[in-house]
Amino acid sequence: MLEHEAVFYLFFRKRPFKGSMAITAGLETAIDFLEHFHYDESDLNYLKTLNGADGKPLFEQAFIDYLSTLKFTCDVDAMPEGTPAFPYEPLIRVKGPILQAQLLESPLLNIINFQTLIATKAERICWAARPDPVVEFGMRRAQGIDGAMAAARAAFIGGCESTSHVLAGKVYGIPVKGTHAHSWIMAFDQEKEAFRIYSEVMPNNCIFLIDTYDSVKGAKRAVEIGKQMRAKGQEMIGVRLDSGDLAHLSIEVRKILDQAGFENARIMASNELDEYLIRDLKQQGAQISIWGVGTNLITAKDQPALDGVYKLAAIKKPGGEWEHRLKTSEQIIKVTTPGILQVRRYKDQNGCFADMIYDELTPFEKQPIAIDPLDPSKTLKIQQEEHTDLLVPIYRRGKCVYQSPALMDIQKNTHNNLEAFPKAMRRFYNPPFYLAGLEKNLYDLKLKIIKDEQESAV
Repeated sequence: MLEHEAVFYLFFRKRPFKGSMAITAGLETAIDFLEHFHYDESDLNYLKTLNGADGKPLFEQAFIDYLSTLKFTCDVDAMPEGTPAFPYEPLIRVKGPILQAQLLESPLLNIINFQTLIATKAERICWAARPDPVVEFGMRRAQGIDGAMAAARAAFIGGCESTSHVLAGKVYGIPVKGTHAHSWIMAFDQEKEAFRIYSEVMPNNCIFLIDTYDSVKGAKRAVEIGKQMRAKGQEMIGVRLDSGDLAHLSIEVRKILDQAGFENARIMASNELDEYLIRDLKQQGAQISIWGVGTNLITAKDQPALDGVYKLAAIKKPGGEWEHRLKTSEQIIKVTTPGILQVRRYKDQNGCFADMIYDELTPFEKQPIAIDPLDPSKTLKIQQEEHTDLLVPIYRRGKCVYQSPALMDIQKNTHNNLEAFPKAMRRFYNPPFYLAGLEKNLYDLKLKIIKDEQESAV
């Protein structure tokens, strides 16, 4: 089957965090992987050491020799990073020799699943904090060094203003921000002395961490040092709270700062924040204007994995025509969609109103009908409206034809894309329904293939 061509697509089944959509991320990392895709001598030597159940080599030498010259020659299409996506929509489509396409399953899922998950979580947190900035604060709680790097990048795509992870700042060009640690305070005999020395060491980065002993007293000491700084022509940026009742303490600290003439000094908060707590604190009148979010963002703690999968959808034998393929299941959610799939997003004067997944092998009408893949009672006849096909060319015959935007531009892309949807869709609980349906002819074809499979199995 070496000369068979195949089409695979990567998609997720469930809306992450019970929201309405996901924010795609990880494409640039995937491109970097594909650009360096090969088996070196050490890889091949390792594969030679693997044995089967009979104790004999798992791989024939001819196959090892084949891998030594293997070059990536597939076509790849994908949604650009920062695109809102819905269940069953292909985020990435791979077309090419079946062996190559199969080998990409695990790495692409590893890259796209994680970064899409974190970008989605970041978008929710930044939406809760708006218009205040969010600093990604999670490096120390991330799943390993690679996880921390990938998550910092994805969090920026999702809307975070900056990161405390300096290496991520260096590698990706993300703005870096942070404060001193509690250990800085505890290393001195007096909290006030710790603040004073810090103001001398970093007079242009003074956000004082005030909750080491007593937050209210810490705020008063920060004000004393802030006045000394002003006498030197310097200015305290603000203070940070990391424990206690953040709503109550921030209100009290705000009074202390304002009464001392530091109306522009900002209050930063951290301490196990997520979108729900940030929303609640704002409703309680918290006087916080910068949010440092760590564990719940960097690990997506309430849903630590996106259920992305990578499935075969079509196959073509040498000299033959494309044949549709799908996976059936007793669980309707696990039944896949056949074809060379593309996603069309429709807009009217009010913005985006529906997506339609269609098969490039299956013709459809000028006014197509989209059908929810899990609930056929939800259908929409789409009139002639503005539309965009979301999958764009990334590779053609193994050559990259796509220029990845700068990370800052990807973040802007996320914002602009989301602005085209109703704001209610960004609700955390029970967001309104948005149809991401199958084109009717494709839907009918899927049902026919399922019926034929069932009949042939009898």
